[in-house]
Amino acid sequence: MKSKITLNLDELKKNNKTSFLAQSYERLLQQEEELQEMLDSDESLRELVDNELKSIQKQKNDILNQINEIQNSAKNEEEFPNEVIMEIRAGVGGDEASIFAANLSGMYKKYAGHKNWSWRIINESPSSVGGWKEVSIEIKGKDVYKLLRYETGVHRIQRIPETEKTGRIHTSTASVAILPIRKKHKIEINPADLHVEFSRSGGAGGQNVNKVETAVRIVHIPTNIDVRSTSERSQLANREKAMEILYAKLEKLYEEEETQKYAAERKGQIGTGERSEKIRTYNETQDRVTDHRIKKSWHNIKAIFEGEIDDIIGSFQNLANTEKINDL
Repeated sequence: MKSKITLNLDELKKNNKTSFLAQSYERLLQQEEELQEMLDSDESLRELVDNELKSIQKQKNDILNQINEIQNSAKNEEEFPNEVIMEIRAGVGGDEASIFAANLSGMYKKYAGHKNWSWRIINESPSSVGGWKEVSIEIKGKDVYKLLRYETGVHRIQRIPETEKTGRIHTSTASVAILPIRKKHKIEINPADLHVEFSRSGGAGGQNVNKVETAVRIVHIPTNIDVRSTSERSQLANREKAMEILYAKLEKLYEEEETQKYAAERKGQIGTGERSEKIRTYNETQDRVTDHRIKKSWHNIKAIFEGEIDDIIGSFQNLANTEKINDL
């Protein structure tokens, strides 16, 4: 036990979260050696040394427990990072689909507010009717990925549009993707596989951000994955943000491929986490939201679009906690 821990001290000292603890542990090891030398030279000190060694052992155990907590916390943060990119895209349904995409964006923004998460648009493509053709949003906060990970998929709405004169119910869709931003990447990207473009950001007229080419578009040539960042004030910052998103997308693609390989062995899994999967229907005429994966419904769509989705999110967390579903 002792030698194993000693071997890891150098690595622990490199981590600013465990450096002080590792140094303290090292000092205790040195004190142990000095006490043992005292005892070897004078057996009459046995009682005194034994008491000191017991005290040191307790201190060592306390330090090891603290290190263990820090490492477990880091491992949990790596599995469930506190930063995600949410992508929302209008699907079938024309203008009504873009309005629905905006409804979903507003719903998640208000939910983020309830959770004290930060919310920032990274890239946007508005529609002519005030909705979103697509929008990419950075969300940061405690448990953000753990709580939002099951929102990935196709959301469908059934309602009578304000412009509909005959009272006919329209069906529109929008896709949601939740991409975790991890500090350690599982894959490597070859710079030769990237095509990078720069352009002017499309903010409000007259701002400096529009006068220089700060917006960045990166295409990963082997997969044709296209990412953009326009929100940062510099070209370098936008490139770094775009690379974060690209890593997240490629890692998500890799995970989906692995999931498909072993899908038959994953009993009880809720969906595949793919955008093509229809996961939830919002029926305004019946004031009901139904999640098709767990066959459960909730009422009061108005409140739900105001960000009151704790019951929906909680249903998935409860199942995940009881291990009735697998992590996506």
